[in-house]
Amino acid sequence: MGQDKAGLPPGAGMAAGDRGPAPHLRIDAYDTSAQPLGMAQRQLLHELTVGVLWPHRARDLDLFLSLGQGYLATDEIGRPVGSAMYFPMGADFAMLGMMVTVPRLQARGAGKWLLQRVLADCAGRDLRLSATRSGYRLYAAAGFLPVGVIHQQQGIARAVEPVQATGLRVRSLEPGDKAALRALDAAAYGAVRARVLDGLLALSTGTVALRDGAVCGFALQRDFGKGVVIGPVVAEDDAMAMALVSPLIRANAGTFTRLDTPVNSEGFLSFLADAGLAAFDTVTEMRIGPHRRATEGAVIYGLASHSLG
Repeated sequence: MGQDKAGLPPGAGMAAGDRGPAPHLRIDAYDTSAQPLGMAQRQLLHELTVGVLWPHRARDLDLFLSLGQGYLATDEIGRPVGSAMYFPMGADFAMLGMMVTVPRLQARGAGKWLLQRVLADCAGRDLRLSATRSGYRLYAAAGFLPVGVIHQQQGIARAVEPVQATGLRVRSLEPGDKAALRALDAAAYGAVRARVLDGLLALSTGTVALRDGAVCGFALQRDFGKGVVIGPVVAEDDAMAMALVSPLIRANAGTFTRLDTPVNSEGFLSFLADAGLAAFDTVTEMRIGPHRRATEGAVIYGLASHSLG
């Protein structure tokens, strides 16, 4: 701000008897309260995610709000300042997600305050979450241990050729595949999430891999954010994962496509990059309780989302 010749800010002392501006101006000193999250708070939650540059459209949040529980923090004038959700899966597991805090409050304890609420609600459950760089220290202080890196691969999909895997036949997903997908997903994910999977299936198309007529892997995709997200993907190895995913990427040619994978495989990551899904970012998967996700056999090659795993 400029100063006049008297060394005062412009306009200071203009009115007769004006003593000048007060030495301190208190800004952003509102009390914050938390309310349970539901569909009624969808617009406020969307405002929050837009404010931190998350790609979620308003309708993308419907899936999370229908499957999870949590809290939305607002200040005294109703502005959303933070959120935290948990997604129960079975009787003894939950995924934490939609952990958002506006930047101006990230160093003031708002994230910790919301995390404490969902941890209290989830007492006795094994937990998992996807930690951004800014959130890692908070979760580590709360007792979460790192599991591994999740690679966020995204970009404009290219018309790749279908990948063939020896001994497998890949076809489009059919309604009668639901039971097989539930069983494969539960084993690979490490928890029964039938309700979550059913919610995803209602929004998704996909592929399945068959060996001797039996479903042994699958990949789903749905509209999300800027375009399409592929996931979950359950496969036994890179060859099966690429055979499942390549028809979906091919169908998305020219469309923004995203796949988040916890598999640190140079072959699979190179395949995605060649298909237009370049490395964009990474987050750290963290846990409280045992590492429940399968590490052999059919494993998770693609997440449904950071919030759902």
